[in-house]
Amino acid sequence: MSDLRFDNKVVVITGAGRGLGKSYALFYGSVGAKVLVNDNGCDLDGKNTNNKFADEVVSTIKSKGGIAVADYNSVLEGDKIIAHAIKEFGRLDVLINNAGILRDKILAKMTDEDWNIVVKTHLYGTFSVCKAAWSIMRDQGFGRIVNTSSGSGLYGTLGQTNYAAAKAGIVGLTLTLAKEGERRNILCNVLVPVGASRMTETIMPPDVLTGIDPSNLTPILAVLTHESNKEYNGGIYECSGGFFSKVRWQRSEGVSLDLPVKISEVQKHWAKINDFSGKNEYPTGNADLFNKVQENLERLEQQAAQKPKL
Repeated sequence: MSDLRFDNKVVVITGAGRGLGKSYALFYGSVGAKVLVNDNGCDLDGKNTNNKFADEVVSTIKSKGGIAVADYNSVLEGDKIIAHAIKEFGRLDVLINNAGILRDKILAKMTDEDWNIVVKTHLYGTFSVCKAAWSIMRDQGFGRIVNTSSGSGLYGTLGQTNYAAAKAGIVGLTLTLAKEGERRNILCNVLVPVGASRMTETIMPPDVLTGIDPSNLTPILAVLTHESNKEYNGGIYECSGGFFSKVRWQRSEGVSLDLPVKISEVQKHWAKINDFSGKNEYPTGNADLFNKVQENLERLEQQAAQKPKL
């Protein structure tokens, strides 16, 4: 890990006062980066604020010879966070969106406030900071962005409709940014981490928490955000406790039906529609679906042409 240095690179990390973000900040501070430690120190539910958490991380980085400044702005004001980094360091190379809160409730008991604050913090907050950083990275022809999703966003979790919706939205946001930024050397990826934090300590036993120390997540961040990374873009990476993997969408072989489609035909082929044991595909964009549509239309045209004319 020490082979990848970030000397004089400027790294902005949101939610860097505790948990995963803190480990990220300490890592980048130890390998030569100038780190903006963003954290307003709010409680897990988004209430109250406390500057001490960001200050303590900055103090630790400086005590080890690193360079860091604290930032207490909300991620809902991403322009202020990025402006602070530019004012302090004059450029921006790496952005890691990690900040988040929880308001877990089943849908029947969830209030509009519970929904809005979680979705706004995670999804809009990620957008807000990315938007502020985008023009800077675009103009300098370099940028590395890692946005944080969750297994809840990929697979759904009981009692987390707000959190899961926001985290799923971050995946779509990031995959789109990866396409928009690639030609400007702005590479964007999604990290789906599980590490010991105040979010996980309420649901996992101490021995498990020890095994998922967030410092073990920093190597994959180093690989994705280093300037030597020229190709890893638009990926979704799950990682925890020393395990690393890439997640991708999978489409079943499916079936192409005659038009107009009849309900009975869908019912008749339902097993094949849901069957992943055949020739599966791994789509990466809308064009993959449109190709299937075009193939089916061509098939129907050929069928029509072969029918005898009366």
